[in-house]
Amino acid sequence: MRDDRVEGAEAAPIGLETERLLLRRPIRSDFEPMRQMFCDPQVVTHIGGSPLCRAEAWARFQRDVGHWTLEGFGQFTVLEKASGRYVGKLGHARFMRDLGARAETEVEMTWTLASGFHGQGYAAEAGRAALEWFDAHGARRTACIVAEANLASLKLAEKLGYREIDRLPGASGARVVLVREE
Repeated sequence: MRDDRVEGAEAAPIGLETERLLLRRPIRSDFEPMRQMFCDPQVVTHIGGSPLCRAEAWARFQRDVGHWTLEGFGQFTVLEKASGRYVGKLGHARFMRDLGARAETEVEMTWTLASGFHGQGYAAEAGRAALEWFDAHGARRTACIVAEANLASLKLAEKLGYREIDRLPGASGARVVLVREE
């Protein structure tokens, strides 16, 4: 197994800034807006289909916080710079889930934005910043997995340089596996 960790948690940034967004490690006060995001049927349509209960949201939040310590990279909290509002979360992670034999990596890029921010280009803007940071700290092959019905996320993956390599069966339809080369 390859060691895909970013060398040392100290490499993880306190924050990244784009024209309209701030990206930083998640902190305790991000939990409630994250939980609310995962209760929105529009947000969870392609990621399980059901809103998360409080305990599930807390477990996901703890996973995101702890990932930075264990791996030196993780999911950024994304905030709108002008208003300070929680936009969502985006970044890289090692979830240890099946990406299929052709992915040749365990590191994924994922994104989830609150529905009020869909269609504004925020995911692409944040995604480019996260990829730039990730690449600067030891580029490697990464994957993402997207429900085939999630056309907006498939389009975003392509914008971020991901190309389809496989399709895996899923409970609610095929999941498209995409990779981005080093």
